[in-house]
Amino acid sequence: MSSDVVIDHVGVNGHGIAKTAYGSISVPFTLPGEVVNVALHGKYGTPITLKEKSLERVDAVCQHFEVCGGCMLQHWHFDAYRSWKRQLVVDAFKRYSLDAVISPLIECGNYTRRQVTLTASVIQKNHIVGFNRYRSHDIIAIKECPVTRSEILSKLDDIRAICALLRNNAKRFHVTVTAVENGFDVALSNCVVQNEFTRQKMICVALSCGITRLSIEGEVLVEQEKPVIYFGDVCVEFPIGGFLQATFEAETVMGEIILAHLKKAKNAADLFAGVGTFTLRMAKKMNVHAIENNGEALANLDQAARIATGLKTVVCEKRDLFRRPLSAKELECFDSVVFDPPRSGAEEQVNELDKTTVARVVAVSCNPITLARDLSLLVAGGYIIEKVVPIDQFLWSPHIEIVATLRKQKTKKSWKL
Repeated sequence: MSSDVVIDHVGVNGHGIAKTAYGSISVPFTLPGEVVNVALHGKYGTPITLKEKSLERVDAVCQHFEVCGGCMLQHWHFDAYRSWKRQLVVDAFKRYSLDAVISPLIECGNYTRRQVTLTASVIQKNHIVGFNRYRSHDIIAIKECPVTRSEILSKLDDIRAICALLRNNAKRFHVTVTAVENGFDVALSNCVVQNEFTRQKMICVALSCGITRLSIEGEVLVEQEKPVIYFGDVCVEFPIGGFLQATFEAETVMGEIILAHLKKAKNAADLFAGVGTFTLRMAKKMNVHAIENNGEALANLDQAARIATGLKTVVCEKRDLFRRPLSAKELECFDSVVFDPPRSGAEEQVNELDKTTVARVVAVSCNPITLARDLSLLVAGGYIIEKVVPIDQFLWSPHIEIVATLRKQKTKKSWKL
């Protein structure tokens, strides 16, 4: 069944939303005001013909747009796109009745993503490495990607050569490529390579093309030197498959916001600390208690803190903050808290934090809805939101990074005569 629909607005998933007699229909790659003939599949519409085009529609910058599943919004004029992306945060805060001024969107630019996960398929003599096709498990052999760092793109042929060697060992697997300070970390997952001859050939290719480390399912196959990254001026060994902020540019801005807000802090907690993205910057100015549940990431953070010079005291603790959040009593020994949880947010931890007198808090999130929920709990506990900064490190996607700073409202003492 097909129907002509008028796109009302772009929804939170980056799809155009049409209001019809059948209810709201989600139509990808469309813009407000456009008239589109779509094939209807429940609440989803596949665009067939664009009958009336928006004045805000522009040519995509990538030849794979609408085929590759990575970008959703390259067809939208950048000014309109920027306004919409900031509005995602505004709307989330309105949903929770939060009174906060949302700063202008900070851009990170093209060719800045420093970590990508590719999908590879190897069947007999045929092999393909790239990104998933939109709404499909098929793979697109990409030739370009205006989101990804150019140095990663320059390694695609080398990565394809490594993957081609696995035709007798794996049909479909993932390849995470990270641009580190001293080269490239390449981590293969969802595959097993037991044939020693194949492993040796993979090592030879990796050595010849300058890959710093090649690993399979967490096992290091070859390591020319330890892959490292810098947080501020502190060097950290990068763990296999480790988490990084998507772009260096966004990470730098977030670090600056955190340090500016905590300039008077002496003892801070960094919750969901990872490998030390913020901990090691903070430790230049204050004592930091870093809590993380990933053992390898925490070990690398601890090692970096012990080796680095010019840091205050850094204490590392392995702890699952979802199952065992810091209690209000435990939090009272800190004057500041930073938390950067997964997309699901930190509701369990915030329910303890809002009971404390911790003076300053910084919340970092890639999900406006869960961030707004968590901040609403803090506001109910007496915190005031001072600044909310949206950062577009997920270019042309519906995802956004946000940093919010808060301070505890001082209660006035009442005097009795």
